[in-house]
Amino acid sequence: MIGALWKALAQLSDPRLARVLKLGVLGALAAYVALVAIIWTVLANVSLFTNAWADWSSELAIGALALVLPILFFPALATTIMGPMLDGVADAVDARHYPHLAAARPQPTTEVILGTLRFLALTVIINLAALPLYGILLFTGLTVLLVTAINGYLLGREYFEMAALRRLEPAMVRALFKARLGQVWLAGVVIAFLFSVPLLNLAAPVIAAAFMTHVAETLRMRANSV
Repeated sequence: MIGALWKALAQLSDPRLARVLKLGVLGALAAYVALVAIIWTVLANVSLFTNAWADWSSELAIGALALVLPILFFPALATTIMGPMLDGVADAVDARHYPHLAAARPQPTTEVILGTLRFLALTVIINLAALPLYGILLFTGLTVLLVTAINGYLLGREYFEMAALRRLEPAMVRALFKARLGQVWLAGVVIAFLFSVPLLNLAAPVIAAAFMTHVAETLRMRANSV
């Protein structure tokens, strides 16, 4: 696990990984600037109050919020933009560390759509089931442990399936996931930590994709050797 993470971090200087990271951050920055520009343009042409002082004060407050609030969602936006490019990260990892492997298995569109819908449904179900626990732990300060456990499972599953489906059929991926649940879950906790650290969370999708490519390939090779 540590070796896989180290390999992922060491490859961040790879131009193919750096390109995905750069495009994700620049795309998120462009969207942020566009959003702020739209809000300020609307405020400049709309009066919220008849009183000039109240109107100016409210516009200033909303404008300040428009500058600050999108920053909180900046990593998520960057992640969304990077998402379609993460296969390229796995390709770069394969080229450097697993050049002996055959080309990745092409995924049918229906498989991708069904996998996405299944994961979204699983995310909703798990979080709804955890609501009572959230309520119980709300005043104990232990909610962070529950959040980490849930995000670790979901992120571990998401990135594992993305990586493993490159070499295995869906049924085999599910079987391997069940057989190695503890290791995949632990890898997901590592990924959840990456997403929780400011600034590092901008690179988290790229690191996570590279990291899980190593984890999935290691687990696949171990399963084949049994």
